[in-house]
Amino acid sequence: MEITVTINGSDHASDVAPRTLLVDHIRRTVGLTGTHVGCDTTSCGACTVLMDGKPVKACTVLAAQADGSEVTTVEGLKTAEGLHPIQSAFTDDHGLQCGFCTPGMMLVGASLIAENTDPSDDEVRWAISGNLCRCTGYINIVKAIQTAAARVAESSNGS
Repeated sequence: MEITVTINGSDHASDVAPRTLLVDHIRRTVGLTGTHVGCDTTSCGACTVLMDGKPVKACTVLAAQADGSEVTTVEGLKTAEGLHPIQSAFTDDHGLQCGFCTPGMMLVGASLIAENTDPSDDEVRWAISGNLCRCTGYINIVKAIQTAAARVAESSNGS
């Protein structure tokens, strides 16, 4: 079946099998490998992308369901101006160790701070509750998301 998905601002028209998962389409067809394959059951969140601005787990979304949608992967967070605040905050606040969960955590965080630039610890923890990290204990992930939120709020107020 023929689909067109806008991924990170670029249209990608492809002929896909009806059973093709969005994560496989992103990785194999489009060649963007920042979206990780973890559990294939929505348990870990490593495959999280933004579809029309909302976090989805790409391991259980069919590529055909994304036809006509805008998808953002971790590669799409970076802009011509540089890193997205969530990307630089994860670096500055040591929000990652092995990095496997990081793309999904960043995308969930970016979605949260797009709606709330002053999230509490509980709000951040709720937002990332569908994403597992086996390394960090989440403290620095929460801190990084709050740092990014503060940076977004500051840049919004300074504009």
